[in-house]
Amino acid sequence: MTREDMDKSTLEEEGRPTDDGRPRGYRCIQSYLPTLDNSPGVYRMLDEKGAVLYVGKARNLRKRVSSYARASGHTARIGRMVAATASMMFLTTRTETEALLLEQNLIKQLKPRYNVLLRDDKSFPHIMISRSHPFPRIAKHRGKRSEKGDYFGPFASAGAVNRTLNQLQKVFLLRDCTDAMFQSRTRPCLQYQIARCAGPCAGKISERDYARLVDDAVAFLSGRSSRIQADLAAQMEAASAAMEYERAAALRDRIRALTQVQASQGINPRHVAEADIIALHSQGGQACVQVFFIRAHQSWGNRAYFPRTGSGAEDAEILEGFIGQFYDRRPPPRLILLSHPIDNADLMAEALTHKLGRKVVLIVPKRGEKAELVENARRNARESLARKLAETAAQGRLLEGLARAFDLPATPRRVEVYDNSHIQGAHAVGAMIVAGPEGFVKSAYRKFNIKSDKLTPGDDFAMMREVLSRRFTRLLKEDPDRQSENWPDLLLIDGGAGQVSAVAGILHDLGVRDVPLVGVAKGEERDAGKEEFHIPGRRPFSLPHNDPVLYFIQRLRDESHRFVIGAHRAKRSRAIGASPLDDIPGVGAARKRALLAHFGSAKAVARASLSDLKAVEGVSDRLAETIYNHFQELG
Repeated sequence: MTREDMDKSTLEEEGRPTDDGRPRGYRCIQSYLPTLDNSPGVYRMLDEKGAVLYVGKARNLRKRVSSYARASGHTARIGRMVAATASMMFLTTRTETEALLLEQNLIKQLKPRYNVLLRDDKSFPHIMISRSHPFPRIAKHRGKRSEKGDYFGPFASAGAVNRTLNQLQKVFLLRDCTDAMFQSRTRPCLQYQIARCAGPCAGKISERDYARLVDDAVAFLSGRSSRIQADLAAQMEAASAAMEYERAAALRDRIRALTQVQASQGINPRHVAEADIIALHSQGGQACVQVFFIRAHQSWGNRAYFPRTGSGAEDAEILEGFIGQFYDRRPPPRLILLSHPIDNADLMAEALTHKLGRKVVLIVPKRGEKAELVENARRNARESLARKLAETAAQGRLLEGLARAFDLPATPRRVEVYDNSHIQGAHAVGAMIVAGPEGFVKSAYRKFNIKSDKLTPGDDFAMMREVLSRRFTRLLKEDPDRQSENWPDLLLIDGGAGQVSAVAGILHDLGVRDVPLVGVAKGEERDAGKEEFHIPGRRPFSLPHNDPVLYFIQRLRDESHRFVIGAHRAKRSRAIGASPLDDIPGVGAARKRALLAHFGSAKAVARASLSDLKAVEGVSDRLAETIYNHFQELG
């Protein structure tokens, strides 16, 4: 290659003009135009290494892609994206709505650099009233709605659900125990004694009267609370007139609890029965989206999100991208109140209507109660972002201090901390936590069940080797070119020279020789503040006891301890609660409950005759033979 060719190649890689006056990306995009028609669809822009830069939708693919081929009129963000484009991919769809749904799925799957990305997508808790039992129970529920019942929500947090459940049990006296526990009781439990359950397990209430309590609870959670309060007040007056003072006092307590649960809902709009309020505030390339949930004329809490803004997207694009991803796996309400207009509001409403099966409306209110609700959410978004920016600035200073303390080539953006937990080698678990400029990245935490049968129980070095080997073997397989954000800039290992040597050997064998590694040992008398740091090729050293970076490292280590100990306890609990029935093919949770309810214990099931097993409800003759043969083979 000549010097002239090298200079031209460098210009192209940087996206600068070549001899024809246009960057390579524009010429690349224009080359696809003759192959495109006017169909709706989804397009992907890729860089020279094949990494996806951007995923977009289009009503007319040819028209949309041609807009990128112009060498002027773009924002700085779009200009950088186009200049880096080396190839494109296309998928046509029948409708623009299908293109919108496909676009959001691909964004969540591929996480392109220039797209808006919702980074926290946990499910929301609900309140469930079961319908599979004569005496329904009330409980917190999260995840798939596999049990028959009525579901109310979403609530913004588990704490909001727990507070509401606590008050609802005082008002409506519904049980919260499992069906198995209900069947095994002959006397009422503590919940009955403290007036938080009607005691159906011990026959303290009839099925008809309990059903009336269930109906009242459903009515309250559906927004019809005024009738319930009036009925309770009338019952209290009647009890008082009949000199049934104990019953009147109990009804008074239920009314008081009902008043408290209504007050605890916070902002209770009069004219908005069901809505999600979504408000955005952006500043300095960062954004916060606040979502408030209004159900049954009650506020059921709010949650703040900090989406990745796609290297500086405009407010309308951020909000549209957030809405599409937010409702990807959760049902939308009938009304969504927005702080900003979005470019494709009609298309988004059509997609959400199709998802819900009934009309969904998106509006940006200008006056009245709806506008006040949006302004409240917007104020919360502004305040949340201000707090987040302040925390990020402080976190950034600590990461810079970490780079100085360990002589790192650059400020780390992803710090991974590893730890192990076991009891004399039993139930061994390894864990990884992650921290970055925005604090702990809990969605990136990972647990590692120690699998090797060749390990000596309690061999911490071997456990650490297994954990790091599995972590980096998978990372090298998934991202050999290190294009993703999953590659660490620093590894912190809980331990001294031995652990560091074990990990360094694994990294060397895998060819990973440029990731800094530091061991954090407790030091003298294992006191906090006297930690020693071990780096391959250097003598152990300490940091001043009042150094903020030392406190930061202690926080990282404590968080890794908390996470790995929780994982270890969960694994130990599962082992303790394991049953011989778990190993029998065809025996799932429901049949396991039926067998235990019928025989009383797994040991009794193992001793049961074939005819007794066939008598269990839900157990077929064939499954009874499978169970019987399983235990006969075990001897």
